[in-house]
Amino acid sequence: MTRVKGGSVSKTRRRKVLKEAKGYFGSKHRLYKTAQEQVFHSGVYAFRDRKQNKRNFRKLWITRINAACRENEISYSKFMNGLSKAGIEINRKMLSEMAIDNPAAFAELVKISKDALNGKLPAKTSKKTEEPKKETVSEVKTAKKEEKKDYSKMTLTELKAIAKEQGVKGYSSMKKDELLSNLK
Repeated sequence: MTRVKGGSVSKTRRRKVLKEAKGYFGSKHRLYKTAQEQVFHSGVYAFRDRKQNKRNFRKLWITRINAACRENEISYSKFMNGLSKAGIEINRKMLSEMAIDNPAAFAELVKISKDALNGKLPAKTSKKTEEPKKETVSEVKTAKKEEKKDYSKMTLTELKAIAKEQGVKGYSSMKKDELLSNLK
């Protein structure tokens, strides 16, 4: 049997690797074997650093928030604790941006945080929230009857769904005008 060279397939595979290695130093962008090795390592580094990037940004945001907190005479940990006690949920990225762009608003948050640490909760969170009144099934049914819907503006599928709920017989084969007359 004759020898078959993988000419075009191998060449395109190697070209692809060399294209990815473009810009690497020395033989790493010229020679296929070293280029392939470097491309594999680059993939590993990229995967690892995508995870580390998130950590690095969080560290940066915390550092910025801490610096702004120190200017307002409070530590970062006490500030965050005060915000959680006050019921304010805002992420560190936004706090960092606020500390840089709008120091006055950040100072307000620091004040709220200090008050929450001293036991003075803001007026909004200190009030007891009333639980919504639970309605009985009969009240819901009467409320639905009282609501007069304009069936003429509804689509055919909506009308069929209402007809099914009300127990109209043969609603699936009816036309829109027939459904309208049966529902009224």
